[in-house]
Amino acid sequence: MVLSRFWLIIFISSLVFIFLGLTFNEHYNIDRIVNGTKDSPILVEQFYLKDLPKGLQDSLKKTSKIEFKIQAKDSDTIYERSKDSVALFEGSKDYDYLVKYYVGTEKTDGILPTAKNTILDIIIPLLAYLALFAGLMQLLIDSGAAERMAKWLSPFFVKVFPSVPKNHPSISYMTLNFAANFLGLDSAATPFGLKAMESLQEINPDKNKASDAQIMFLCLHAAGLTLIPTSIIGYRAAAGASSPADVMLPCIVTSFIGTLAALIIVGIRQRVNLLSTMLIAVVFSLIGAMVGLLFYINSLDILSKNQFTGNFSGILLLGIILLILAYAFSKERKFTENNTTVFDSFVSGARNGMQTAVTIFPYVLGMLVAISVFRNSGMFEVLSKGIAWLFSNAGLSKEITDSLPVAMLRPFSSGGSRGFMLDAMNVYGPDSFTGRLSCIFQCSAETTFYVVAVYFGSIKITNTRYTLSTMLLVDLICVIAAIFVASWFF
Repeated sequence: MVLSRFWLIIFISSLVFIFLGLTFNEHYNIDRIVNGTKDSPILVEQFYLKDLPKGLQDSLKKTSKIEFKIQAKDSDTIYERSKDSVALFEGSKDYDYLVKYYVGTEKTDGILPTAKNTILDIIIPLLAYLALFAGLMQLLIDSGAAERMAKWLSPFFVKVFPSVPKNHPSISYMTLNFAANFLGLDSAATPFGLKAMESLQEINPDKNKASDAQIMFLCLHAAGLTLIPTSIIGYRAAAGASSPADVMLPCIVTSFIGTLAALIIVGIRQRVNLLSTMLIAVVFSLIGAMVGLLFYINSLDILSKNQFTGNFSGILLLGIILLILAYAFSKERKFTENNTTVFDSFVSGARNGMQTAVTIFPYVLGMLVAISVFRNSGMFEVLSKGIAWLFSNAGLSKEITDSLPVAMLRPFSSGGSRGFMLDAMNVYGPDSFTGRLSCIFQCSAETTFYVVAVYFGSIKITNTRYTLSTMLLVDLICVIAAIFVASWFF
């Protein structure tokens, strides 16, 4: 219900904002809201050539081309001479050209391109990932590996998920999801997570309402504890950072704080015993493992460090696949007893994964179209500038307020916040405090609204209860933690 209302509010308010802008001449052309494409120039106004300043007229007249663009002082401002010519007055033989004036670029695609790209850029790749990893998960099930994993991990998981029966298959799927997130394997984390939600739905007494276990799992997943932020390191390297991996430890610390916050907030709400000896032991074991790995990474020279961080996640993913296939091969007799083969089992799982991708498409489409309108309406920019102004007047430094758009957009759009992050590194430098803080914001939170829509949409949950509010609170905690951690490190 909360997600539905939020979706309606953001969609309707953005559309109203667009029409108000058109009424008060703040929008010259709103066709871009429908058909515009990301990074295309925004048409602000049109002029007659004769009405422009003399210098611009001369520049536009000097070219022999019909179309000509001249970059003005502002790098985001473009004048373009149109192909069209018009009579200066009726009956006149003198003609003048129209000149189009553009300022800035589209932040994201319009409604129709978003609808198209949702299939091309999100659903089709997701379909492929789901098919691959759902096939591998079917091997885990049919070989008995999932059952064995659940048996080993049950003593810990029953402390965090008391409503999940001991040795339940969802335990192995949640484990794989957390492991994939931990290692920065986003393409694997989503299929494992969706399978976990489907498995938890089987024991959900109310199929339309999120269960306690589903809420706890999704909030922990969204906190996104990450050990190797591979993509962030890659973006920083491409931006020319002197030490691309210098944000790795701040990212780990911030995401760990977010994960603990999610565990504590949901645990208190669900009356989970958070002082369990086993739970505390596991948490400190994770801390020890992270510290040990970080000490090892920091002992490497720059070339070895880049090679290690670049290969670590890939090696582990290939290792997981190898272990699954090897175990399935060793248990081939089980497949024969069930009148199937290892390959046929993989194909059956992959087929189910493809069906899941088709199921979640409408949920993803609805959320992304609403976000597209929200971004292109200009409403987000107004809100972000207002919040930045409030924080700056509250004494927050300009370096921090300049990076806040990344934190604000991250719950809505990973691609949009990534664009702000890259822009911050480009404008202020990858080694600036703003550039580094933007990277920490990007890697220490999840795309909250997308995750809620996809994970609950896959099992057709309509009542998400307090999931969204908790995840947004955790996002806020991550933002605050990122500011303190970045200030401490840099």
